[in-house]
Amino acid sequence: MKITIEFVGSLRHACSAHILIRDYDEGTILRELINGIIEEKPILERNLLDKQSDEQKPTALVLINGREISVLQGLSTALRDGDKVVFVPVVHGG
Repeated sequence: MKITIEFVGSLRHACSAHILIRDYDEGTILRELINGIIEEKPILERNLLDKQSDEQKPTALVLINGREISVLQGLSTALRDGDKVVFVPVVHGG
């Protein structure tokens, strides 16, 4: 199945890519996609996944087809053919 992966803002610059299209096996979950991206582009680990807790880091929002993953099943959300996964950096300031 084909999944489109989009990086926005500083994440785009960090990994030198705006959009990736990758093939995955049926039944792939978001956590597996993120682990694969980190293997391919290790610089993204600090923004996407806490390897010790295996949880999403709060430094990026993750959307699947425009829906934030917290309203889905988080990192355990199953992906389907044609899904679009978008990673948006969270900017904090004051």
